[in-house]
Amino acid sequence: MARHGGGRGWYGKVVGAALGVTMLAVGASVWTAQADSSGGGATPAPSASATPGGDAEPVDISIAHASEAGPSGVNITIDDGPDPAWTPQVLDLLDEYGVKATFCMTGLQAQAHPDLVKDVVAAGHRLCDHSVSHDTGMDKKSEAYQSKEILDAERMIIKASGGVRPMYYRAPGGAFTPYSRKLAASHGMRPLGWNVDTKDFERPGTDAIVDTVQRELANGPTILFHDAGGDRTQTVEALRQVLPWLKEQGRTFGFPVR
Repeated sequence: MARHGGGRGWYGKVVGAALGVTMLAVGASVWTAQADSSGGGATPAPSASATPGGDAEPVDISIAHASEAGPSGVNITIDDGPDPAWTPQVLDLLDEYGVKATFCMTGLQAQAHPDLVKDVVAAGHRLCDHSVSHDTGMDKKSEAYQSKEILDAERMIIKASGGVRPMYYRAPGGAFTPYSRKLAASHGMRPLGWNVDTKDFERPGTDAIVDTVQRELANGPTILFHDAGGDRTQTVEALRQVLPWLKEQGRTFGFPVR
């Protein structure tokens, strides 16, 4: 599975990982839509950190792309935060246009900014587990490592949110495995893909981000943006144009299916 280039080492600078989580220098990241397929193997048994906040009902292990809003629905998904500079601006825009989104948070960022996690929840958005440290090579590592990244992030997000569970799991760089999908699904987190990769993390320019959404929306309803990992000025400005444009196209905003 390909990986996009570009420095993403900022996660390695975050201090204070809990429960002995090893800080990793995050390499290049890629954002490619994932095939909606299921793999073999037994469903992993829950670990000690598997049930923070109580048990969750298992969900489908296949990678979600569709919208709960139906054929005209569109899913806005926001990755890598929360970030004190950019998440509030994204939240303000979503509120201005009456849009609900799904925020895919890393455990380290959630732990560092619990007030922002609570702000996201209070505004009616959904949470998504994006691993602890955003290691895009997770699919090449052991099941024990994958479990720790997913379940520790789940615990960290639940704690930061005040008890609200993430409803989805999005693998960093799309690095899903059959094991990671089954593990996440067994904890009530639907594996989450995307259809439109805005590549906003590369900062190609606001116009380029908007053009990508308008050109690739026919691929499917789930659109990928970022609210952390660097200067997200272009993302904020692109959202300012994209959200009203989507409404003009008769699109309704929803959440990914579970």
